[in-house]
Amino acid sequence: MISSAPAIEMRNVTRMFGHLRAVNDVSFSVGRGEIVGFIGPNGAGKTTSMRILATLDLPTMGDALIDGFSVINDPDRVRRQLGFMPDNYGTYPHMNCEEYLDFFARAYGLLGSDRISALRRVIDFAHLGPLAQKSIRGLSKGMKQRLCLGRALIHDPQVIVLDEPAAGLDPRARIELREMITLLAEQGKSILISSHILSALAEMCHRVVIIEAGSLVAVGSVEEIMASTRQRQSPDALVEVSVRVNDEPEKLLQWLDENPLVENAQLVVDEIRFKAPANPEVHEQMIKELVAANFRISSFVPKQQSLEDVFVEVTKGIVQ
Repeated sequence: MISSAPAIEMRNVTRMFGHLRAVNDVSFSVGRGEIVGFIGPNGAGKTTSMRILATLDLPTMGDALIDGFSVINDPDRVRRQLGFMPDNYGTYPHMNCEEYLDFFARAYGLLGSDRISALRRVIDFAHLGPLAQKSIRGLSKGMKQRLCLGRALIHDPQVIVLDEPAAGLDPRARIELREMITLLAEQGKSILISSHILSALAEMCHRVVIIEAGSLVAVGSVEEIMASTRQRQSPDALVEVSVRVNDEPEKLLQWLDENPLVENAQLVVDEIRFKAPANPEVHEQMIKELVAANFRISSFVPKQQSLEDVFVEVTKGIVQ
């Protein structure tokens, strides 16, 4: 029977370094089969939090649990349940890829047919077959990332923590990595992933956790956090709108310039962009007025908030 308890729990975790609170009373969870993005500025406390989850550091206060096991009281059990891929890792350049994975399989106590099966599974999953006998020193950045993801998966953990796995990858390697992470979640594995490439996180994460200066500032789906930020917006908040018409864009531009609700209307290639109140009711009324004025509108598109927009909205640029 699969437990309904969270796969990852941070319970009021605080980590002090002298007088610095690198992590300040942080609590969040990751469910079974869920991908959660962990985002924040440099120095926000992400890596420290992940090191605590991986039993490489201890909280000053609070506790963290992996599959119900405490990183403080049951670190050995946590390590059996967890696959951790840090942002910096050793790749032992004098080994080839298969030797590298075999070394970690043995370190996890895999023997005989279990070890061989684990090697085959990971090499196949990470598409490392053609590279199995290749020296690690000859691998590209993307191939090294695949290899180190394979290392994190060699003991078939149910919980995976990835610290900046897409850093330095080219677009194709990022896409391939995203596909692998999505497949792992479909297999029921729980994944916490940090990245500064917010567009990639928005495409694959079920929820995001945003941290700044060691403190939690937002948790939820991108849509939930967007809705929350919209509720906090002032009634005068503006949004960019793009409009296309089938003919006479200059006439539309003049009409918009005379509208008191419109700011900074300009023609950009084949569309007109302007700022208007973010209220959807204002947009609906504006469309009705444009139709009544006999403009042949082909599109009217308010800009949708992205994860980058949300991040800028909820963080303040604090550095500690």
